[in-house]
Amino acid sequence: SPPRIESISRPVQKPEVKGKIQFDRVWFAYNDDEYVLKDISFTIKPGESIAIVGHTGAGKTSLINLIGRQYEIQKGHIYLDDIDIQTLDLRQLRSSMAIVLQDVFLFSGSILENVRLGNETISREAVMEACKKVNAHTFINRLSKKYDTILNERGASLSMGQRQLLSFARAIAVDPHILILDEATSNIDTDTEILIQKALDFMMQGRTSIIIAHRLSTIKHVDRILVFHKGHLKEMGSHRQLMEEKGLYYQLYQLQYKEQDLQLG
Repeated sequence: SPPRIESISRPVQKPEVKGKIQFDRVWFAYNDDEYVLKDISFTIKPGESIAIVGHTGAGKTSLINLIGRQYEIQKGHIYLDDIDIQTLDLRQLRSSMAIVLQDVFLFSGSILENVRLGNETISREAVMEACKKVNAHTFINRLSKKYDTILNERGASLSMGQRQLLSFARAIAVDPHILILDEATSNIDTDTEILIQKALDFMMQGRTSIIIAHRLSTIKHVDRILVFHKGHLKEMGSHRQLMEEKGLYYQLYQLQYKEQDLQLG
């Protein structure tokens, strides 16, 4: 399990988060000397959308864990709006971002409670508004008790796509400055796929967005793509730039996404 990480005794309080993220020569290992991220440097501008791609084990998920300071880095610095995140109040840091993981955690309780996730300051109206924005409202309205419908453990009564849309609503309900998303790889029917893509496009507007991308449609829409390989940041640029360079991204695209391209037509 992740180590216990606490704020320093007198953390910096940020008046407002803009969403600039900077990695400066970051080295990270779960075990002392087995580095999974090696000398990583990049800057994400406020409001910029970034996709992270690479083979399994390239270091993509580790990167997400470090931004919310779930783990401490061994070397280098990570900055939020030019302030080292190790000096920031941990609760403030984490409350500025919403993290959506592949494995959507839903508990036994109503849809309303699942979207609120224990935050009673989020009104029923705000939950409904969030669900409308991410295209979840329609399917919820078809359920017998709508927002008061009780879900079984892990939301087993919902489809994979519906669970995904609920996790989006949960993220949007807190109105984060930074959105971090590990896209689900599961096959989702085409209609839901379109709803998810539209929801993603909405969620990324005006927010710094970092997506571990598995979907071709997502990758093409982002501002920049970061390509990781064996813990190194190998390439960086737009889809078009990286395709023209015919490097690692081009190879990954040919290998992994040809099949998706055929499906998406």
